[in-house]
Amino acid sequence: MSTPNGALGQIAGLRRFSSRFGMPSDLFLKDRLRGARSYDRIAGYFRSSIFEVAGEELASIGRVRIVCNSDLAPQDIRASQEARTSALLQRMWADGAGEDSVELETLLRGNRYAILKEMLRARDGDGQPRLEIRVVDKQSAPLVHGKAGIVTLADGRRTCFMGSINETRHGWKTHYELLWEDESPEGVAWTQAEFNFLWNNGVDLPDAVIQEVERRADRVEIRLKDCPEWSIGSATDLPRAALVESPLARAGEGLQPWQKSFVAEFLRHRAVYGKARLLLADEVGVGKTLSLATAALLTALMDDGPALILVPSTLTQQWQVELWDRLGVPSARWWSARKVWVDHLGHVIRTNGAADIVKCPYRVAIVSTGLIMHGRDGKHGWKNEAGALMGKRARPGEAAYGIVVLDEGHRARGVEERGEDERQPNNLMTFMLGIAERARHVLVGTATPIQTDPLDLWDLMKVIASGADHVLGDHMSPWRNNPPAALGLVSGRERPRDESNAWPWLSNPLPPASEHRVFDHIRSDLGIPKERFSAGGASYTQLDDVMTRDDLRDLLAGDEDGLGFLQRHNPVVRHVVLRRRKSLEEAGLMKPVAVEIHPRPDDPNHRSRVFFEANGRAVETSHTLREAFEEAEKFTKALMARNRGAGFMRSLLLQRICSSVQAGLATARALGSQHPEREEVLIEALEDEEAEEAFQPLAEASSTEMAALRRLTTLLETAVEEGEDPKYAVVHHYLHERGWLRLGCIVFSQYFDTAEWAARRLAQDFPGEPIALYAGAGKSGVFREGRFNAVERDAIKAAVRDRAIRLVVATDAACEGLNLQTLGTLIDIDLPWNPSRLEQRIGRIKRFGQARDSVDMLNLVYEGSRDEVIYEKLSARMKDKFDIFGQLPDTLSDDWIDDEQGLEKELRKFVEGRQRANAFDARWGNTATGASLSPAERDWQMGWQTCTEVLSRRDIAERLGEGW
Repeated sequence: MSTPNGALGQIAGLRRFSSRFGMPSDLFLKDRLRGARSYDRIAGYFRSSIFEVAGEELASIGRVRIVCNSDLAPQDIRASQEARTSALLQRMWADGAGEDSVELETLLRGNRYAILKEMLRARDGDGQPRLEIRVVDKQSAPLVHGKAGIVTLADGRRTCFMGSINETRHGWKTHYELLWEDESPEGVAWTQAEFNFLWNNGVDLPDAVIQEVERRADRVEIRLKDCPEWSIGSATDLPRAALVESPLARAGEGLQPWQKSFVAEFLRHRAVYGKARLLLADEVGVGKTLSLATAALLTALMDDGPALILVPSTLTQQWQVELWDRLGVPSARWWSARKVWVDHLGHVIRTNGAADIVKCPYRVAIVSTGLIMHGRDGKHGWKNEAGALMGKRARPGEAAYGIVVLDEGHRARGVEERGEDERQPNNLMTFMLGIAERARHVLVGTATPIQTDPLDLWDLMKVIASGADHVLGDHMSPWRNNPPAALGLVSGRERPRDESNAWPWLSNPLPPASEHRVFDHIRSDLGIPKERFSAGGASYTQLDDVMTRDDLRDLLAGDEDGLGFLQRHNPVVRHVVLRRRKSLEEAGLMKPVAVEIHPRPDDPNHRSRVFFEANGRAVETSHTLREAFEEAEKFTKALMARNRGAGFMRSLLLQRICSSVQAGLATARALGSQHPEREEVLIEALEDEEAEEAFQPLAEASSTEMAALRRLTTLLETAVEEGEDPKYAVVHHYLHERGWLRLGCIVFSQYFDTAEWAARRLAQDFPGEPIALYAGAGKSGVFREGRFNAVERDAIKAAVRDRAIRLVVATDAACEGLNLQTLGTLIDIDLPWNPSRLEQRIGRIKRFGQARDSVDMLNLVYEGSRDEVIYEKLSARMKDKFDIFGQLPDTLSDDWIDDEQGLEKELRKFVEGRQRANAFDARWGNTATGASLSPAERDWQMGWQTCTEVLSRRDIAERLGEGW
């Protein structure tokens, strides 16, 4: 029977303990651990609260090893260090930190973190850590439910115990628990073997998790009014204090080093110039949205004025979700159809109409660029919401807009019009030139600043220079007035070697003194204050002849690493931030992930090769389908002969018939129908705002066109009757026989009808497999067991992240911001005539946390189609790996696709022009990788994770909740 203290008398080395007779921590734990030599513990979950129970005893032990659950799949736990760290930090924030919020937890129970911090730092006489913690994946141990421990006592004897107790304060102090102690050698050996199995299959707790424990030990909360705005050398400042406990950090992530470098550059420009004007041109997949959003957050907290974020309509909700879910920034987005604001929680805020677009209820507003693209009346200027935004009045002491952010900035560009000598800005560029004059800061983001002409870059430079003479100089500056010559200097084709030729370019704008010693000397010689950025007509002959002019002559006469002085010091490298994925991979900041391109003519799998024609690239098609492609070409030629402005419609038909038989048939039928139905069907199929803006209604079709359309429709209907679309047979083969379904796969199409058709067919052939359709608003859902349930896109993303869904069919318009690194393969069921979209597609899986060293991409084009010609030319630059998209245009012009020779010629011209204009990225390589950072700057970057002075969330909410 039980003894009064809760333990039975010793029976064959066994003792039993129950919470009925007292707390196990007092009856057993403290006594056994006091002065012990070692302690090995299998714990379901480990919490710092254990140190409130036996902190003194644990601190006295020579060596402590704890192994516990991670709730991570083997693929996650053995993936990259970044992915494992992220997952474990996320769990620490979600349910591993303690019983209360971190704000309350660190205030009420800070002592436990202090003890744990000291133990994690402690080393024994041999320099080994005295406390080690490992986590085990849920395949080796689906759930570590059996808890046990082995204690080597001070006198060398060993004992073990088993029970239901987790290594937490609640487990040892408050829960009803049962525990058995076994001192027998057999029992100790058996328990030790169990511990060793889990220990050897576990991985060490990442340093970042240990750093978070240490940070919490010293955490204090500060007020917004007491927080320095930006201070590299201090213990804290606004970026670190505001973001160290942001939702991004709580998700186990955080900004990457190159994103922090952009924020630092933004703050530096704000400090040096008084206003920041930057073009962020990082490659796809590097994370521009967070960089831009963080800058917008900081300007709002620094009270610079209202923040206006302009994005394509398809991205407005994504931006709002990113701001709230990742940075904790409340915002409102304008719903133009109903003329209301919608806040970050989905609440609709009514207004008095379009004019109230300038009365945003939060500090940060998100507005669709579609309003601007359609918001200009050639005779009367801006109208409706665009006019209200342009006419917004400024509050006393601030600009009308503290910051304007334009995402997908390449849409703001000049176009060559007949009868005009110079490129004319489109509506979006015109609007940006005007709104930038009314804004303090302007940021433009695009992965493709140069599309088909290097002057595209200069259009964006003009945007960020509007109202900011420090960017391109004043109205007399050659940087403003002679873009072709300016590009020659940036590219290095022209390298002025003497002062007289270089001076106009160096003096207007005149760089800040901090950029180079020679600019410091120039400013000193001419008495130019730091807030002025022009030499004001002064001549280089007025410079000190011995020190300044000799130095300038030497700098102009020679090159450094092959770059001339003006290549390194010009407005482009000063205001355009570009970081390439390859540089980040080489620096170890991103995991290199190769991409194997399929189909391969030399593929050893005979079953795969039979689907493709002789050269191994195009899907073999029927005679009927090849006839349909020829008829489509005849129709488009007839269309263009009557209307040279129908290039967009021509491209649309050719691309849709190349997408799938179903999409081609729907297009042919729509073109042959009456106008309202035709336009409705075609616009619905686009799922793309920019394409919708380019859509122009067609006049009544000619008899030649109608005859061609009828023949095309009949051929496509026959192709459907003849059997399965040949592309689908290839998709099924790769998923089933090549094992791509097991690896996880995303299937992409430009068009919703193709994506929906593919998803439904896959659902028929894989009935037990959940298949997600990820498309535009209100179109997403999941197929399974013959049913389809509408599901929000966020829920699909979460299911893919948790590996509950491994097959996704998605449209391009919906894929922006979609991170699917748990999937290892990708199928392009059609080929967008926009190479950057191909890059965006592969960017969905070629991301942090991708467990595979090489992912697979299958590109499908029909034999005999226009796609086959285009893909062959692009493939020549793909080679065997995926490494082309820094050198291809954002989209292929309609005029390029007339013939194979013309396409090759235009691509070659583009690549040559882009290479010449790309010298500016030399400025940013080392800032992206951290190679050029000073020790203080490195400490500042680390402080985003380790900062102990944390900005009050209440202060953040109050500031961001202020309306316009």
